[in-house]
Amino acid sequence: MTAVTGTTAYDAEALRKTLDMLAHRPIDPAEKGFAALDSATAAELVDRKVTLRGGELTFPLMVLRESALASNVATMAAWCTQHRVVLAPHGKTSMSPEVTARQLAAGAWGITAATIGQVRAYVDIGVRRILLANQLVDPAGIGWLARAMSADPSLTVVGYVDSANSVALLDRELTRRGATRPLPVLVELGVPGKRTGARSIDAALDVARAASASTRLAVVGATGYEGVLGHARDDAGLEAAAHFCREVRRLGQRLVEEGLLDVPDEELLLSAGGSTYFDVVARELVGGPGTAVVRSGGYVTHDDGLYAHATPLPAGGSPYALRPALEAWAYVLSRPEPGRVLVGAGRRDVPFDVHLPFVHGAVAPDGTRRSVEGMRVTALNDQHGFLDIPIDSDLAVGDLVWFGISHPCTAFDKWRLVPVLDDDDRIVEIAHTMF
Repeated sequence: MTAVTGTTAYDAEALRKTLDMLAHRPIDPAEKGFAALDSATAAELVDRKVTLRGGELTFPLMVLRESALASNVATMAAWCTQHRVVLAPHGKTSMSPEVTARQLAAGAWGITAATIGQVRAYVDIGVRRILLANQLVDPAGIGWLARAMSADPSLTVVGYVDSANSVALLDRELTRRGATRPLPVLVELGVPGKRTGARSIDAALDVARAASASTRLAVVGATGYEGVLGHARDDAGLEAAAHFCREVRRLGQRLVEEGLLDVPDEELLLSAGGSTYFDVVARELVGGPGTAVVRSGGYVTHDDGLYAHATPLPAGGSPYALRPALEAWAYVLSRPEPGRVLVGAGRRDVPFDVHLPFVHGAVAPDGTRRSVEGMRVTALNDQHGFLDIPIDSDLAVGDLVWFGISHPCTAFDKWRLVPVLDDDDRIVEIAHTMF
């Protein structure tokens, strides 16, 4: 039998060494935000209590708020415990060892990855239980995984299969690459017209039968992604997500009934859950055999756009409140027209795939707070943001403007270093990214 649930989520000592190495690695002045530094490490900046507007950092700059980040991690961990699900947060949100360490220390069951490159990055920092929530067909990637699993018995990577072809390809390449133990896999159920996943339970069972017959694969459960149905939390959206989750659970039950699992029935894994419907996932997947695994990632920083309007955990009035933790800061570069301002942050710096950034505040060089009422971002170039502002606004060249963002999963990938600030704007940590 293949062990999954009894394995270890991470190697605490390996992760500690990674964080220590990153904290003491010299920061390259070519990194965005650090061009004015001659030589420094993250640990030195923390020790010097460098501040956001203290004259040592350059802009644009994306930062994390320590208080919101810590609160979000603790909030989601408590919510999952109460609702009897385990959390494998999607690592693609931040790809940051520092952020990941917080999630694992709070009790995360493992980490979710989207690509074999992300799996490798997480293995290298000490994560030992990884859910690869995608189809793996890259022969070189399969080869690396076969070597990694053979070399490290403590490493558990769980993959996806959604067709007989994907089963055959994995079986062939794992055999050719000398895999010494089976790869645990979840059978993925999909939605017609959407992305990956078998299009019916019957089709998924055929995939499971093929995988169960393979000596290189071990069927450990069923999975799907209800987020392909949208982000609406109206009655129709919630019922569509619930129906899909019930289908995933029904697939898992059929795997048990037909004896297709390569783990004990009680170790069945049922996985779903982005950052919009994880409450629905918990309600529909908990209560049967096995373990419900939620893969939400965006919760860790939340945002001011997509998830602010679509999260099951509201920003206020709830014991499980999430708070936006990401901010982008940029200087006013030009005010070429009375109602138009250009700031020094563009598509290379802030996400724009769901919403443009939201203007939250502005401060003059002397510390005076500017009113931002009536201001909005209307467009982004590579390096510029266009703001429409009231004609009588006192916003001026040299002022700093700070923005909220929408969709954190396309924010972190634009930065290799993200300062973590306390509520007095002091750097308390620097989050590195592994994109």
